Amino acid sequence: MNFRETSPIYLQIADRLMDEILAGKYAPDERVPGVRDYSIQLQVNVNTTTKAFDQLRQRGIIYDRRGLGSFVSPDARESILELRRNTFFSEWLPDLARTVRQLGISNEELLQRLQTAMEDAE
Repeated sequence: MNFRETSPIYLQIADRLMDEILAGKYAPDERVPGVRDYSIQLQVNVNTTTKAFDQLRQRGIIYDRRGLGSFVSPDARESILELRRNTFFSEWLPDLARTVRQLGISNEELLQRLQTAMEDAE
């Protein structure tokens, strides 16, 4: 995995596992790879992956079954979507609004281009 320098690696690992859950790679109540296996797969330190898993546990995305490993929470998908929507509206949208205003892009042009981009993404 190629990591960005703009964000801590453990957060990028947590994001990757959330992406995999959203993509259906791991279903609710399904076991996810162990910390050691995931660390080997991503070629990172076990402590870094442990920190990512701890972050996901705190957010209710995964849970542990003693002696069995970590599993996807039943409502993980909804939790991830809510978390990402909140991040979009609190962090990305204000930056986008500032850029749109600075560039003098009209609301109509923005909406038209957004609609086109969303159609292309389907």
